Amino acid sequence: MTGRDGGAPLEPIGNTPVVILVRPQMAENIGTTARAMANGGLFHLRLVSPRDGWPQERAWRASSGADRILEAATVHESVDDAVADLHHVYATCPRPRHIIKPVLTARGGAAELRAATGRGLKVGLMFGPERAGLDNEDMARADALIRYPLNPAFMSLNLAQAVMIMAYEWWMAEDQTPPRELMTNETHVATKGELENFLQHLERELDDCGFLRNEQKRPGMVRNLRHFFTRGEVTEQELRTLHGVVRELAHPRRKD
Repeated sequence: MTGRDGGAPLEPIGNTPVVILVRPQMAENIGTTARAMANGGLFHLRLVSPRDGWPQERAWRASSGADRILEAATVHESVDDAVADLHHVYATCPRPRHIIKPVLTARGGAAELRAATGRGLKVGLMFGPERAGLDNEDMARADALIRYPLNPAFMSLNLAQAVMIMAYEWWMAEDQTPPRELMTNETHVATKGELENFLQHLERELDDCGFLRNEQKRPGMVRNLRHFFTRGEVTEQELRTLHGVVRELAHPRRKD
């Protein structure tokens, strides 16, 4: 093998599922699968009878630096050999063919994978060949099937996309990132005291310029201004900018 620089410093993150590619046909798809695995914190890759043999340099070129996953990948002659040391195996399946097995969504499958690995069990995720997917004999080796609830009018995925969905759900099953947050960079969300100081400044200047001269409407207008600034999380930097705006509007600089 030539032309590699070692890639990203990837390594297993605890007890993670083994990704099993059954009879993969294209080296590029194996490479992009490794890339998707790295995105979701998966590391262990097993190849069952890859069509063009292994290793294939094109896989490294397509992996975008997920070299270590490819270097550690193992090749197996059969599905039975690839799953022999695992406790549970889940097979992805676009359309179950008269099979009586539990069928989970990707999210449901990820939750079960997390529960099993949390008990110290070894689990595998099995993906079929690009052209036709897993056959009935392959799926007979699985404990349960995973089917993605996608647009029923178009459910076509390439191999790396299918792996990416499971890798993402695996990662998100224990990710603690808040669903929404405000990026404040070097400033901070303004305190009530800082906001009150600005509002009093604004109110004074609006009184001085006559904007609040209607005594009957004045309380409602002031309340509306307060509502406007308390609807969201104004930052301290934004308030400093607004203080400057109000000062300049109250005492405009003379143009030459």
